[in-house]
Amino acid sequence: MDKETLSADGTRIAYETTGRGPSVILVSGAMSTGHTMAPLAQRLADHFQAVVYDRRGRGESGDTAPYAVEREVEDLAALIDAVGGESALYGISSGGALALEAAASGLPVRQVAVYETPYALGEDDAKGRAEYTRNLDQALGQGRPGDAVALFLRLTGLAEGMIERARHSPMWADMEAIAPTLAYDDAVMGGGPLPRDRLAAITVPALAVAGGASPDWLREATRAVAEAVPRGTYRELADQTHMVDPDALAPVLMNFFTAQT
Repeated sequence: MDKETLSADGTRIAYETTGRGPSVILVSGAMSTGHTMAPLAQRLADHFQAVVYDRRGRGESGDTAPYAVEREVEDLAALIDAVGGESALYGISSGGALALEAAASGLPVRQVAVYETPYALGEDDAKGRAEYTRNLDQALGQGRPGDAVALFLRLTGLAEGMIERARHSPMWADMEAIAPTLAYDDAVMGGGPLPRDRLAAITVPALAVAGGASPDWLREATRAVAEAVPRGTYRELADQTHMVDPDALAPVLMNFFTAQT
């Protein structure tokens, strides 16, 4: 990251920009940094100033205790101010939930697009998320970051054998290093349930995208986001999963952001 700005609480937020035009800030999900969004930023750069950043507690950005979702919204406010005073937002997974919260908070956001925000719709799903939150808080509170990472990977549906192999891989140490931010993403998700009232407060156009090859519950959750936002639209990308191909996603985002400009 070659640039930085200060959030309202003094936390340093590292970011970089690619391309020229209206700004689009890309918000990463759990267990990732701004560099995860770089391939998508490159594909948007012909039409937009694409902005990637390290969320607080990750990569080159700082962190300030105690954590609150409002602080991450303030981080986005600082970024928007730094890149021109107004921006569109795109977020993936729990990063999408943060982008939606920023839009609902009244930041100077032109449009907001999200990919597969994993909200819980059913009672059983909500109970499972509550159990995840309890176990995650316990693992992090007891200084067991590896167990926290394993809990998250289990939540995503990764098989136990693959989790065990990951524990012995070179990437595990890096995953443990940002494990505390799993609690941040859990807070951003509000424990799981779809925040219908909060989404109803979003006044700007919103696009919710899901992969056609993703599990039914993820597509249903994404469709529910579009239905809850007054100016929401739902799209599916054929053959895509939660690990969406930037080449498939970028044209959809460009059409949405251009049409709404």
